[in-house]
Amino acid sequence: MKKRLLNSEPIRFCIVGTIATIIHYGLYLPLSSFLKLNAAYSIGFIVSFICNFLLSNYYTFHTRPTWKRAIRFSGSHIVNYIMQISFFNLFLFLGVSKAYAPMPVWAVIMPINFLLVRFALKPHKKHIPVTSPQKTTPDYQKIEITQKS
Repeated sequence: MKKRLLNSEPIRFCIVGTIATIIHYGLYLPLSSFLKLNAAYSIGFIVSFICNFLLSNYYTFHTRPTWKRAIRFSGSHIVNYIMQISFFNLFLFLGVSKAYAPMPVWAVIMPINFLLVRFALKPHKKHIPVTSPQKTTPDYQKIEITQKS
């Protein structure tokens, strides 16, 4: 049971997300000392995005990277980036230091990002419920036969 839990998509997503976050933060923090904060944040995001795409395909969702998946993944991450940069600037505005501002951003965005990435890499086919056909009787069997006594 423990092995099954550790091998679940949400857990693998968290592992890949942690790796991507370390890459993102590992680039953002030193770059923020000599670049504008939004530029440093964006560069970290782009590099971590590439690693995230490859790891999400191969490890998290067990899919092959294709151009179609890359386009869908990019689309989901455009939405993700807009949300992240918005929250990042909001936290900076609220007085969170530049060293710590990315952390609450990732906490807010992670569950939303899981859904976006999962849909991008493994879109669900329309689910059509399979029901047993209604039993129909031919019209000639519907005729009531009455007996005369």
